[in-house]
Amino acid sequence: MFMGGPDEPGHDGGKLDTLAPGTSLRHSPPMKATVSALYRHPVKGFTPERLAAAELAVGETFPGDRMYAVEVGDCGFDPAAPAFVPKTRFAVLAHIAEVARARTRYDDATGVFHATAPGFPDFAGDLTGEAGRAAFAAWLTDLLGEEARAPLKVLQAPGAWRFTDHPLGHVSIINLASVRDLEARIGRPLDPLRFRANLYVEGWPAWAENDWTGRTLTLGGATATVFKPIVRCAATHVDPATAERDIEVVKALFDHYGHTLCGLYVQTTAAGRVAEGDVLELMA
Repeated sequence: MFMGGPDEPGHDGGKLDTLAPGTSLRHSPPMKATVSALYRHPVKGFTPERLAAAELAVGETFPGDRMYAVEVGDCGFDPAAPAFVPKTRFAVLAHIAEVARARTRYDDATGVFHATAPGFPDFAGDLTGEAGRAAFAAWLTDLLGEEARAPLKVLQAPGAWRFTDHPLGHVSIINLASVRDLEARIGRPLDPLRFRANLYVEGWPAWAENDWTGRTLTLGGATATVFKPIVRCAATHVDPATAERDIEVVKALFDHYGHTLCGLYVQTTAAGRVAEGDVLELMA
């Protein structure tokens, strides 16, 4: 987990900048936040990988994110005519918590994907080739056992197309103040990585982002439009460190706020670089 402790930079010592649910900031002055961390998920549903920086391109997803996915049974995906497939057709935490038992790493230079899990031999294979994808599917089948429920197959996204959770959710952002506010209400720590975002930011009031659909954000050197708040699913119920379903996050959101939102999807409208420490600014 990338969050600092009570005496480390980036931690507010328990004080929360909160905004009452439903309060509008439409006419407030521009607000700034700082990028605390960037993450990609090379294989949908598997280990997040931290980056120092990323180059965002107009109309494209976060670099290196969800380039591969593991289908459970035949999901009907056609690489010659790629179309959105719901996450329920893939090996993801929402319905197979044991996926979090695998610790994975992707090497951009070689295309080699590495996976480890307690009690299993290490895996390394080239996911750009059919043989490597078949080998990883076999390794994962052994790991998941009966939880797989159907034959597994590793799919590679063609071109710039990606296996995103929403067909128009290109880049995802989590406001860390919102996560801390939810932590305080449920009385339990929440690893922000449960929310599987690309950017994690500090500096905005908790839940302010829920009112920003259609607004413009600067992301370091890039510019983006807020597409919509993210509706959360059961994937957030799984502790990414233990692979246990231990907190009903969706229920907690609804019980405490009357919604199941946490985070934003944005779409890049002007290309640029975003890095840790960069400023994000909500524009008028």
